[in-house]
Amino acid sequence: MSESGKARAVGINHVALEVGDIDAALAFYGQLFEFSLRRRSETAAFIALGDQFINLAKRPTGAPDDARHFGLVVDDKEAVRRALTEHGVDVLPGRFLDFLDPWGNRVEIIGYDNIQFSKTPDVLRGMGLDGLEKTQRARDELAENGMGSM
Repeated sequence: MSESGKARAVGINHVALEVGDIDAALAFYGQLFEFSLRRRSETAAFIALGDQFINLAKRPTGAPDDARHFGLVVDDKEAVRRALTEHGVDVLPGRFLDFLDPWGNRVEIIGYDNIQFSKTPDVLRGMGLDGLEKTQRARDELAENGMGSM
């Protein structure tokens, strides 16, 4: 607990995305990413992200919200760009690699190497990513915020 007596937000355990069909959602995301399932039911699927997960929840969906999105960290951003192109998924205009899934969920793809977000060595090893490295800029950003050495 912090000195203020308030709890501190320490990370994201999961993100829930509303989809119209679980099988179709798994097929769509399976075209773009290699992943494993934690579990699955008729109304939900849980895609493992090491110590985090994405919950695909079957719900009737409304109109997309252009501002709401989540950033998905990947080991190879250009591989995602190629997969999006190969499967006819439009990249949204702008400086980021964003796309909409078939249910209007906006996803921003972020490369692990160039951001402050990091996994512990044990989690990376468990995910088969123990060789994943950060750029000097990302290491400097971590150090400036007290989360790494310069």
